[in-house]
Amino acid sequence: MNNNNDVQKNKLGGKAAWYAMLLICLAQAISMMDRQILAILIPRIKADLHVGDAEMGMLYGTVFGVFYALFSLPLGRLADGWKRTKQLGLSIIGWSGMTALGGMASSFALLAISRLGVGVGEASVQPAGFSILSDVFPKKMRGTVGALMASAVAVGLGTAIWFGAGVAAWWDSLYPEGNGLFGLSSWQAAFVMAAIPGIIVGILMLRLPEPQRGLADGIVTKEDPHPFKESFRTFTVTLPGLVWLTMLKDKASTSAWLLNTLGGIAFVVIGVLMTDWTNSLRDVNPVALQLGSLQLGGNAVQWSIIAFGSYVLLSWLQSLYKRDYVAFKLLTSKTIIFMIGLAILQFVINYAIMAWTPAFLMNRFDKTSGEISAVYGGVIMTLGIIGPLIAGPLSDFLQRKWENGRVFVTVFAVTGSSLVVAWVYDADTLDGFYWRFVPYSLILTMWIPPLYASFMDLVLPRMRGTVMSFYMLTTTIFGMGLGPYATGLINDIQGKGLGSALVSLYWVAPLIILFGVLALVNFSHDSKTVVERARAAGEQI
Repeated sequence: MNNNNDVQKNKLGGKAAWYAMLLICLAQAISMMDRQILAILIPRIKADLHVGDAEMGMLYGTVFGVFYALFSLPLGRLADGWKRTKQLGLSIIGWSGMTALGGMASSFALLAISRLGVGVGEASVQPAGFSILSDVFPKKMRGTVGALMASAVAVGLGTAIWFGAGVAAWWDSLYPEGNGLFGLSSWQAAFVMAAIPGIIVGILMLRLPEPQRGLADGIVTKEDPHPFKESFRTFTVTLPGLVWLTMLKDKASTSAWLLNTLGGIAFVVIGVLMTDWTNSLRDVNPVALQLGSLQLGGNAVQWSIIAFGSYVLLSWLQSLYKRDYVAFKLLTSKTIIFMIGLAILQFVINYAIMAWTPAFLMNRFDKTSGEISAVYGGVIMTLGIIGPLIAGPLSDFLQRKWENGRVFVTVFAVTGSSLVVAWVYDADTLDGFYWRFVPYSLILTMWIPPLYASFMDLVLPRMRGTVMSFYMLTTTIFGMGLGPYATGLINDIQGKGLGSALVSLYWVAPLIILFGVLALVNFSHDSKTVVERARAAGEQI
């Protein structure tokens, strides 16, 4: 590196870095607040829009998730080539506007459009945010950086519960007869007011200086001459029709065409079969989407989106193989694949818990949203801050002592939390639930910071946005897309309560632990050979 870079490297972790951390953590917290505010308002929205639990689970998870996942790919690619601070600032302002639009929704369809818009905007936070923070803090602090980002998630989750319930209760007290100012109901007013903080943070983010890419790793990365062109190309290779035009232009091989075609057909067939099966499980399947004379139930929309997301993943991986073979090789290393598998299954559980625990507490213990938010919001916020702040520095410390230290913390957290979940949701009293929820949640919140840091160690600096997009795409489609929906559907079918439905998801725990152990076995080799494997695949370093 040259002398100028040496001078800049000495400033890693300085005041400017911590200011960037503050803004990015605020962006992360606001994104989670805008995402999670739906959960505390579910009973009000259900009553207003006349839909079932499965439809609300789909709205919380699948509708938001598929667009969040889809746009994470081109926006992750853009973060690897354009000015990340500008991208993030514009994205925050954009999703805040779509949150406000949700407050004007008078139908399930319009609320769904709002949620998908929020998903598109929020898709920039982790790819751009982690890429920036990896360039302004030293490499040895990546577990701590991940901990602070994970803590911001908890702040957003807790704030969403307090804010959503608080605004709704306040609005009801102002307008006890029903719709109030501008004809807004209480849940609509909560959405509108939730949009304001994001606009402020977005403006501040636009003024943040862009850091030098790859500085902390000593790998100075060349400027991408065509970031928007490559980002748009990434978008086109994920959509049916456009992906075929791209394959024609790239003169794709017969085997590539066969894989893409047969894969698409298989996803459609599986989607139809899953729709028929889940329709047969309920006596009534409410209409979730009407396109002219065509009426689609919630199950049809759910599995159509899952099938679409699966095709997007296939097409993107094929394109990555063709256009950036080095990135494809690094992103499909054994460790990353095992970590992605672990994250998908863990998020099936996590997103279900985030979506349905407030409603479970209200139903099980006959409490109002305001009564639940007062304690539950504080509990998840406090534990969601403490857990990552323990896990991040601990994983950094263990990594210095043991080359698999960070992955070990992740495996410990997912294993420990799976052992106590049934005990937690079987509590007879609300106080009993909280006392049991504390150790469960504390352990559970420790798995993400070392996972984030491990991803950064397994790829080149120019691929950080892309690896986070890969993680977001898979965990969102199959984690967020399945967890909340499956919980709502199970409860609609069995009627045993949301607690029973949530616990039933833990049948995936043995697979989660298996993936964690396999990642543990392979991490040391894969992290040490990143540059070597990149050069072998054709990278000029």
